[in-house]
Amino acid sequence: MRGLGNDYVYVDLYREGVIPWDPAALSREISDRHFGVGSDGLILILPGDKAPVRMRMFNADGSEGEMCGNGIRCFAKYVFEQGYVTEPEFSVETGAGIVRPRVEVEGGRVTRVRVDMGAPRLARGEILMTGPPEERVVDQPFRVGGQDLLITAVSMGNPHCVIFVDDVAEVDVPGLGSRIETDPAFPRRTNVEFVQVLSRKELVMRVWERGSGITLACGTGACASAVAAALTGRAGRQVRVHLLGGSLDIEWAEDDHVYMTGPAVEVFRGVYDPR
Repeated sequence: MRGLGNDYVYVDLYREGVIPWDPAALSREISDRHFGVGSDGLILILPGDKAPVRMRMFNADGSEGEMCGNGIRCFAKYVFEQGYVTEPEFSVETGAGIVRPRVEVEGGRVTRVRVDMGAPRLARGEILMTGPPEERVVDQPFRVGGQDLLITAVSMGNPHCVIFVDDVAEVDVPGLGSRIETDPAFPRRTNVEFVQVLSRKELVMRVWERGSGITLACGTGACASAVAAALTGRAGRQVRVHLLGGSLDIEWAEDDHVYMTGPAVEVFRGVYDPR
């Protein structure tokens, strides 16, 4: 399944409730676009302990992520259409805590999903960034690869480093993104977003995802970018974020929660034989 071209292989273990193999190794194998299926990672569908269903997400390099914005929308589509949940709004257990998607259904199929992503976490200690734990990182100087940048750090259950630029097309996303991802300031690495402001209501974003590299979209990254734009006064609290794979509507609402709305698409089903 994919959300704006951010594609994951989903394995349904809801009825079994157990994982019969090493998911990190399987993610590396199955994500390979020449020797596997080809994807940005692996997502497991499991029964939950604190919610009806549970999502576990692994990046293409085998590292486990706390949360995936595009992944949760596709997850919600699948579990609703399979009947594992019956109400259009429900809870999902994730590595970032409980997340609440709400599906939009047309002709019996889920076409779009609105997800309550919870409140953004803005302190260094919550982001898992070095420095004073209670301090916020908003347009702070940051030097990497011989360049001086201004960064804003946000966690949406997973860490993000947002950098505002004049033109995203001119940014060396793999060069800068890979350096920032592994910078010692981020002990558990970080996702990196380069954001161009078109207006108070529109952003353009390119992403370097922790553990996967360049992807066509990142849902949590779009949320983090919207929060960073509002924090720095560059945009309002309701924006459309344009990514390589399409657009997401993001609202940082008055209840302090971030709401993400976008499509979810199933591409194919099949049987995979792990090596």
